[in-house]
Amino acid sequence: MAHPMARLMIEEVHARAAKIRCVFLDIDGVMTDCKLYLGPDGFEIKAVSVRDGLGIKNLLRAGIEVAVISGRPSEAMQRRLEQLGVPHIVLATEDKLPAYEALLTQLGLSDEQCAHMGDDTPDLPLMRRVGLAMSVADAHRSALQAAHWVSDFRGGEGAIREASDLILEAQGLGAEAARMDAAG
Repeated sequence: MAHPMARLMIEEVHARAAKIRCVFLDIDGVMTDCKLYLGPDGFEIKAVSVRDGLGIKNLLRAGIEVAVISGRPSEAMQRRLEQLGVPHIVLATEDKLPAYEALLTQLGLSDEQCAHMGDDTPDLPLMRRVGLAMSVADAHRSALQAAHWVSDFRGGEGAIREASDLILEAQGLGAEAARMDAAG
């Protein structure tokens, strides 16, 4: 049986997750394992989780917006995100807050209706603003301290899928997402 305090915290997280209409994600350390594989010509390769891709698709199918804001440019990640159907992609922006605020205005949403999954200090301004701040298991301690919820998974290893399941279940869409998984 869960500790009573832990249960209270889970209930609070679910209450926050039930309000989410847009999930903001970081790339390096959240969608990836935080490693850059570089060739001699500077060619960059990143590893991503197929499970995380399915989590993103499940959110989109449920009518929840997904936005990615990252400090680094990446043609490979741009293509991957487009393949997943992510409609809001902002790359190569070190200060994520202006991009977040512009998307909030564009979508007509409040901070309370947004979640952000980050892993390090560049994510803190968004994590401190959103209704549901989330982090990966291997995040920097500052991101872990700012998070309302921390995944059991490391970046690039299914943390986004776990977060999407949490949000969908909190909104009563958990069984629907499972049906979408089976069909998709």
